[in-house]
Amino acid sequence: MIRVFTPKVRLLCALVGVALLGACATPDVGSQIDDPYEVTNRAVHAENLLLDQQLVRPVSNAYGTSVPGPMQRGIANVASNLSTPSDVLNNLLQVRLGQAAQNTSRFLVNSTVGFFGLFDVASAMGIPAAPTDFGETLYYWRVPEGSYAVLPVVGPSTSRHAAGRLVDLALNPIRSAVPAPESTVGTVFGVADAFGTRYRNAELIDSVLYESADSYAQARLLYLQNRRFQLRGSEVDDDYFDPYEDPYADFN
Repeated sequence: MIRVFTPKVRLLCALVGVALLGACATPDVGSQIDDPYEVTNRAVHAENLLLDQQLVRPVSNAYGTSVPGPMQRGIANVASNLSTPSDVLNNLLQVRLGQAAQNTSRFLVNSTVGFFGLFDVASAMGIPAAPTDFGETLYYWRVPEGSYAVLPVVGPSTSRHAAGRLVDLALNPIRSAVPAPESTVGTVFGVADAFGTRYRNAELIDSVLYESADSYAQARLLYLQNRRFQLRGSEVDDDYFDPYEDPYADFN
C-alpha cells in the first residue's frame, strides 16, 4: 500500500501552508478584529454548530459519564505525551532551548516510568509541560496574524494559526518515526481527549454556543482574546530571544 503522508509530502504540505499564510496575511491589529470573510465564516460556524448538536455534544456527554475519571486522565496524559515531540521541535525553532530540554525530559520520563505517558510522572518530579505549536513559532518569527477564519470541525482560528496547524500535522515527529497504523494512536487518543475536554467545559461552551445572542461573534471574540494573550504571555520567559533585538542596545 502506498503511504499518502510520506516525509516529502508532509514537507510539501508544510511549505504550501506557510506560502498560503504569507499570501493572505495582514499586519497584527492588536485588539481589532480582522474578519473579511465573515459571511463564509458564519456559514462554517453554523455547520460546526450543527455538528456539535448532533454528534460532538452527545458523544462527549456519553464519554464523560461512562468513562471513569482516572481513565480519562490517563487518556489525556497519553495524548499530551504523544504531542510532546512536536512541542520540542517548535521549542527548537523558537530558540527556546531550555523549554526544548524540559519537554524532552518530560517525554523520556513519562514514556518510560509513566508507562508510555499513561501517568504524568514528570509533573510530579517538577518538570511541567511547556506546550506550544507552529502557530506560536510563526508568531515568534514575526509572521502576521492574518485574518480570522472558522475551520470545519476545528472551529475558530486565524490564517497564521491555520497554517501552523497544517505544519504541525505534516511534520509531527511521531508520524515520521512510527509507521502506520501505529502512528495513528496519537490521533485516536487526541480525539478521545477532545471529547473529554468538551465534557469538562460543557457549561462554558454551551453558554457561548447556545445562550449567546450572537454565538459567532462571541466565539470569535473569546478565541482572539485567548490566543493573543497566550502568545504574548509566551514572551515572558527566560528562554525568549528576540531575533530582531539590537544586541548592543544597552550600550548605546
